[in-house]
Amino acid sequence: MTRAPAMRIGLQTWGSHGDVRPFLALAHGLHAAGHAVTLAVTCVDSARYAVLAPRLPFRLEDVASPVVGDRAELARIGRELERIRNPARQARRMFERILLPAEEAMFEAAERLCAGHDLVVGHHVLHPLQAAADRHGRDWAAVALAPVALPSAYRPPMGLPDLGHAGNRLAWRAARFVLDHGMKRDVDRMRARHGLAPAGDLLDRVWNSPQLTLLACSPVLCPPAPDWPAHVHVSGALDLAAPVEGGVPPALERFLADGPPPAYLTFGSLMAGSDLRETVALLVEAARRAGLRAVVQAPGWEAAGLRADDDVLLVGSAAHGEVFPRCALVVHHGGAGTSHAALRAGVPSVVVAHIPEQAMWAGALRRAGVGGRPLWRRGLTARRLADAIAQVAASDAMARRARTLGARVAREDGVATAVRLIEQRFAGASGTEDRP
Repeated sequence: MTRAPAMRIGLQTWGSHGDVRPFLALAHGLHAAGHAVTLAVTCVDSARYAVLAPRLPFRLEDVASPVVGDRAELARIGRELERIRNPARQARRMFERILLPAEEAMFEAAERLCAGHDLVVGHHVLHPLQAAADRHGRDWAAVALAPVALPSAYRPPMGLPDLGHAGNRLAWRAARFVLDHGMKRDVDRMRARHGLAPAGDLLDRVWNSPQLTLLACSPVLCPPAPDWPAHVHVSGALDLAAPVEGGVPPALERFLADGPPPAYLTFGSLMAGSDLRETVALLVEAARRAGLRAVVQAPGWEAAGLRADDDVLLVGSAAHGEVFPRCALVVHHGGAGTSHAALRAGVPSVVVAHIPEQAMWAGALRRAGVGGRPLWRRGLTARRLADAIAQVAASDAMARRARTLGARVAREDGVATAVRLIEQRFAGASGTEDRP
């Protein structure tokens, strides 16, 4: 079979598990398509990906992980971010606290990727990779995990209501001004240190690649906007065929088999940035009030002295793709990966947003008919969460809708689509070299 010529492709990502997992999936897909792949990972709260490196078919480089190694400090940052209601200020503070400390290490890794590869592909907020690509004259593509940096008259900037086409255009113009006079200053300082001219517009030239930007989301939740430029493509979510969480632990398997489908409650990586005992207590009480058996994902629960019982099981981690389909519903933080995992599993969601991007996914799930009323973590009580859980659990219509959309999303192959788009743009859709 004639395939596109093989390339050397460097990938780079930064963030939590939800930002790393899609790049692991893409790296596997590119490797399977015959490309030589290196993935550089900077995880905010963990160094666990370095342990994976010997088992992977491609090269993985751990870079400055964890960015915040002290759990107490991570919890302080999490509480600080929750208190900031303005999305621009919150993004700026997140940028300062958990990206800039690793900026130079990520730039050095980006330099190595650009020097040794034909093409680099990065998380859309990674200005160090874009700067290194400029410095080396290297082709680069961006992967966005949410449509938060893709201006459109059909969608307002994050945190704002839909203002109509004219209003949304004005809102995006204001958002550009705020970003270019705020966060871009740090981008340009880093570029100046390395002999580069100031970057262009942050949205169009730094966070999005004018060569190829992939939006790694299901079109069920995020259909393409009619006015997006031609280099922006919705690939579908990037998910691993095999879980990295280790499957279903025996205790969880027994719990799932021993009674009616439970609720699964998780705040993902944000559990590390919270008071674990307080958060688990809130989730457990809410499940009890709603009258449901529950699985609560709480990394480090044993060390924290927490205990499970017949109706509530505590787990450190679990393969969402294997567990969610056996649950009645999922209570989660609205991360892109968890939102897609719940939808793919065909179960409804209750979202407790911690930041505006998560509230955006809560709104998308609700509009699709598979999510309950969105909640915010700040000021959340067990009673309010229990009411939301009970309402979703009692909705047969929502359960049917979730099964219908889940079957549609399960047929999507975001990794294959992303690989094809990368090959079409950078290697040519009708290459002349044969690959096995």
